[in-house]
Amino acid sequence: MSELKVTIYTDGACKGNPGAGGWGAVLIYGKTIKKIYGGKKETTNNQMELMAAIKALEALTRPCKVELFTDSKYVKNGIESWLASWKKNNWKTAAKKPVKNVELWQELDRLNAKHHVKWGWVKGHSGHE
Repeated sequence: MSELKVTIYTDGACKGNPGAGGWGAVLIYGKTIKKIYGGKKETTNNQMELMAAIKALEALTRPCKVELFTDSKYVKNGIESWLASWKKNNWKTAAKKPVKNVELWQELDRLNAKHHVKWGWVKGHSGHE
């Protein structure tokens, strides 16, 4: 594992749900700040929250120690609490229903395993830069 330490802040949003949406991330390494963003015409808020984290981790060129902050409890709870059970249950929820956004969760799981990620939650729209 690289000694490279990166701090990442992510966010996703949607106008209407579903509707047009966007995602963004800020990656900070020392004094270097990189901003990335994108969007989709028809998507959901949760998909954009997941995409922000995925694209941020994809932007890293080698395995890193990462502190990743999201305002999405869906993403944080999913990666830290639900994912192991979903995988064990062949990508089914506790209610035996298919996991929503499974392809995005699988990609996030793959990228999460590539890095040493500490997940953090920041309350959205609370004045946090």
